[in-house]
Amino acid sequence: MKKQFELIKNTLIILFGKVCTQFASFLLLPLYTAKLTTEQYGMVDVITTYVFLIVPVITLELQQSAFRFLIEVRKDENRKKNIVSNIVILSFLQIILFIVLYQVVCKFVKIDYQYYLAINVISTILSSVSLQIARGLGDNKVYAIGSAISAIINITLNVILIVIFNFAARAMLISLFIGNMSCVIYIYIKMKLYNYIKLSLFSKKNSKEMLRYSIPLIPNSVSWWVVSVSDRTIINIFLGMAANGLYAVANKFITIFSGIYAIFNLSWSESASVHINEKDRDEFFNSVINNVIKIFSCLCCCVVAAMPFIFNILIKEDYKEAYYYIPILLIGALFNIIVGLYGSIYIALKKTDKISTSTIIAAIINILTNLVFIKYIGLYAASISTAISYLVIMIYRHLDIKKYINIKLEYKNIIYTLLILILLIFMYYNNNIYINCISLFTAIIYSLVVNKNSIGIVIKESKNKLEEIIEKNN
Repeated sequence: MKKQFELIKNTLIILFGKVCTQFASFLLLPLYTAKLTTEQYGMVDVITTYVFLIVPVITLELQQSAFRFLIEVRKDENRKKNIVSNIVILSFLQIILFIVLYQVVCKFVKIDYQYYLAINVISTILSSVSLQIARGLGDNKVYAIGSAISAIINITLNVILIVIFNFAARAMLISLFIGNMSCVIYIYIKMKLYNYIKLSLFSKKNSKEMLRYSIPLIPNSVSWWVVSVSDRTIINIFLGMAANGLYAVANKFITIFSGIYAIFNLSWSESASVHINEKDRDEFFNSVINNVIKIFSCLCCCVVAAMPFIFNILIKEDYKEAYYYIPILLIGALFNIIVGLYGSIYIALKKTDKISTSTIIAAIINILTNLVFIKYIGLYAASISTAISYLVIMIYRHLDIKKYINIKLEYKNIIYTLLILILLIFMYYNNNIYINCISLFTAIIYSLVVNKNSIGIVIKESKNKLEEIIEKNN
């Protein structure tokens, strides 16, 4: 029980900062859809998509090594300095290499918003490295505040630059850069990283060890990019940039759902790595995995049921077609959550090569499905191909992870929830106000009943913790 509550506590700490980051773009959806054309919004979505493709390739996923290796040496100051120094020095060398290569590429290839793309790649590298160092050193509060600072500045500048200065698409890219750099500066000063960084501590041996861990994650990140957002490129080629804008808006609503899990996954990946070698790990992992599946499958039901009310309030008429793709994308996101649960176990086991295998297969399936069906069913092809890809990864990882951890899923609950979800999706497409009200009521009641044990544990442990705090103060 102590481990579960520790997991909940870390999630709540990270929630403070990450809720701002994950939902920043969602909160600004009314502004984006009112002030930007579907073409402008689609272009920004493509640019940011390529930022997240380039970063793992350039960094060799070294920021993941920062987190994983620092967890093991939190009580050893010399080892911490050694790891941080190696990570930071290698990151700056990677940035220099990127700048040189990018200048060469730009001489031969015309890239829209090329300077905005470059500065956002650099700021994203620095931001992700800083955040993972903070997590690795065990300071989740600094991680959360750094994320919050980035998001608040991003939101504020978006409003100012779009509404007052009419910068349109450029505003989003400028705001993202400044937000990222503000996060870097805060973490550097707050954690006094200058005390950890010394050129003399750079070690080829240690760098190679960390790269051996991180390099197998590159195909994984690239494949995730293909699975998640190669749709944009295919949509742009076959259907045009306006269609890409519609698809981007539909995906922003998935941010509500997947963003909440992303927050939880930060603390889950830490807990999995900390407890991986303990005797009761199977019991702990089974408890977490089954409870998370119940919670997020029910949350998926609630989002589907609530979406008819939310969508019409936030979205401008030009983007109304995005409504029809949301349930399919939500199902894909649910599969992806289970994938993420297993991914954290691979990270804890340091079997990063296993992570890449499944995502490469899924990436190929995603592209082929898209190409075959996009001419016939349009944007539905992109949504369906993404869901199928996540399903393939989920099945593969579930079967493979059982070689290391004795995972026992509660299939009865999964089947019941799946039937409820199908019913809610049918009611969603009916789009009748009375049916939508019944749908929302059904989703909420079902979610409370299914998760009553988890809710009871949280209330009980929170009460006990509060009593401990009151006792200490007295």
